[in-house]
Amino acid sequence: MTGFKEDMQAKILGTTSHIVVQKRGHQTMAGHTDLVIKVEGVPGVIAATPYIFKQVLLTSKTGVQGIILRGIDPDKEPDVTKIAENVKYGKVKDLANPPVVTQEDGSLATSQPGIILGKELALRLGLFVGNRVNVVSPVGPISALGMTPKIRPFQVVGIFESGMYEYDSSLAYISLKEAQKFFSLGDTVTGIQVKVEDVFTAKVIATRLNAILGPDYSARDWMELNRNLFSALKLEKTMMFLLLVLITIVASFNIVSTLTMIVTEKQREIAILKAMGATPKAIMRIFMLNGLVIGLTGTAIGIPLGYMFLWLIENYWTFDQTVYYISHIPVHVQGLDVLLVACSALLISFAATLYPSWQAARLAPVNALRYE
Repeated sequence: MTGFKEDMQAKILGTTSHIVVQKRGHQTMAGHTDLVIKVEGVPGVIAATPYIFKQVLLTSKTGVQGIILRGIDPDKEPDVTKIAENVKYGKVKDLANPPVVTQEDGSLATSQPGIILGKELALRLGLFVGNRVNVVSPVGPISALGMTPKIRPFQVVGIFESGMYEYDSSLAYISLKEAQKFFSLGDTVTGIQVKVEDVFTAKVIATRLNAILGPDYSARDWMELNRNLFSALKLEKTMMFLLLVLITIVASFNIVSTLTMIVTEKQREIAILKAMGATPKAIMRIFMLNGLVIGLTGTAIGIPLGYMFLWLIENYWTFDQTVYYISHIPVHVQGLDVLLVACSALLISFAATLYPSWQAARLAPVNALRYE
């Protein structure tokens, strides 16, 4: 569960920023240049860059797909997200200066604005680096027939793979200037992306930004933007731990039954020890120690087996990415989690010894030796 949460977190933060600043009640904001300078001056902020976020259609010879189109600054975007690392074919900087490519008929293509597609999206539309794709915006100029869609060809200059199917199948990037032209936004943008030094202090820095920028702007951190997902993961991890405790409790009944049988079989030996001066507390300690040895042995064997099982599922258990967010189960073992599980198992093992030990301690030597 820890590995899954951290893998999801890494993939989300690899594609989106730590904090997003937007104007309250508006889809666009003006004066973003001065705002970026002000944001970057806040302690804890590493970099900030404007972006544009719109929904469009992509059309190719083989299909049509609705996607999220992000307009980014090719020079500053790698400072905020991991887009440069995720691009497997091409370069982010090719968005601003797409290279001239040779078409299938041998002619040189005229340079069109560049676009970077997700791996799954490119496969679905049958596109490769150098191909053309049409971007269709449902919001276009108004004519006598009403609002007409706006269509513009783009050249595929890169393909990225974030490892998260949702992003790879429905996200594309173009340069910020081309996005402003295509959507007729002038010098406005959708918002500002912010990267901070420590992702876990993003909430504190977002609160600081809200105080500095004033009530006209809203700064939200990555945990707030993905609150439902991470709350579900936290709840799921808690429930998994409770389920593990219940399984251990059921397994502890074996300790209870084993010690109860030992007490029944060793009544004569217990009576002799008591007759020789052993106190009830000493008898209890004997059987408690017996149960703890069982618990320690089980824990000592179980932890290496757990590590081996985790290694197997991490390397050999794969998923269909069209159904799940990930292709395999990520594993990250934390010492605190192992200690918590081991201590819980030992505590339950100790609790299972109390009743049989109490039975052995209260055994009367006369009754046990009467027929000997």
